[in-house]
Amino acid sequence: MHIPDGYLGPSSCGFFYALMLPIWMMASKIVKKTLKAKQVPMLAIGAAFSFVIMMFNVPIPGGSTGHAVGGVLAAILLGPWAACIAITVALVVQALLFGDGGITAIGANCFNMAFVLPFTGYYIFKVVSFRVPVHSGRRVIAAGVAGYLGLNIAAFFAGVEFGVQPLLHHTASGQALYCPYGLKVAVPIMLAEHLLIFGWVEAIVTALVFKFLQKQDLSLLGPA
Repeated sequence: MHIPDGYLGPSSCGFFYALMLPIWMMASKIVKKTLKAKQVPMLAIGAAFSFVIMMFNVPIPGGSTGHAVGGVLAAILLGPWAACIAITVALVVQALLFGDGGITAIGANCFNMAFVLPFTGYYIFKVVSFRVPVHSGRRVIAAGVAGYLGLNIAAFFAGVEFGVQPLLHHTASGQALYCPYGLKVAVPIMLAEHLLIFGWVEAIVTALVFKFLQKQDLSLLGPA
């Protein structure tokens, strides 16, 4: 799901940087106010976990990659705003040090994986697990469902961002200047890989870690 340099036009890259800037500022303010001292190590662990799981990239035709993110798990444990910070840190380090995702596309990648994914996954989890005790098996299922849907929703947004580039940036003759694949190609490719493979990885990892924490330390999973 990492978008490399050269696949989004300058205006698209600028738009997502401008979109993410107030989100990052809001996330920073909220995390400073709400994050408890004992959760600070969890924030670092969440960033490290997301970094590691995203390094298992599989190239997808069209210029992107498919992989799990771990963003929904971080959102369930720390809240979506803290997850936004954790995943942003992982994405920036990957782009700057490993060339995984373009520097010009950091805004877009963070929008998809550090904003859309943890927030949609978090609220899906809340809906599915509504009024369910923290030790219930239904919460494990809710975590898996949230992980699966959150990742695929983020993949859909990435596909749309690729797909609109030929419409936004092209020569007078209609030749695409950046990503050459339109919506009819980019969206199905991004969704197919994540619906069939990577979404299940995200679901299984999220559910298994949640189940493990149920057995080890319920206090990490919120109030009963």
